Amino acid sequence: MIRKQKNDMSLQKQNRNKEAWSPSPKGEGSRVRCIEGLKGEVNKTVMMLILLLVMVACNRKPFVDHKLRFEKISDNCENLKPSFRMVSNVAGERFEFEKCLPANFANDMMKITRQGDTVLVQFPKSAAPKVLYKITLDIDSYPRYSFITVDGETFMVTTSQN
Repeated sequence: MIRKQKNDMSLQKQNRNKEAWSPSPKGEGSRVRCIEGLKGEVNKTVMMLILLLVMVACNRKPFVDHKLRFEKISDNCENLKPSFRMVSNVAGERFEFEKCLPANFANDMMKITRQGDTVLVQFPKSAAPKVLYKITLDIDSYPRYSFITVDGETFMVTTSQN
């Protein structure tokens, strides 16, 4: 009986030592619990940064940006094709058309403005000799526009449903 009590007491001491070494119920130790606590703080910080980023991204001011390329096709406007082509992509829309413009036409002579949901494109009017240019106009705008007016001629801007 005395031996059994000694064995029981030594088992109790071993169990106490185990409990002191590993205080968590899963037996992980205090170091693991500390790291898990940090994970929660990191998650909160990341979520706050994402929320802040979304709020900043949503607060955009209206703008109209454009890029104009033009290429001389002919010295006169006899072969003017009245086609107007639009290609839409992630960065905005690209418009391609032919236009009779003064021979001394320069990039800064074109004026682009926004009026409601319409982008207005105005080319210079002059009595100077005119030549035929192929115009490539890239437009990026926020908020989205539905119409483009080029020198008084309005076109609807729609995306395809393919």
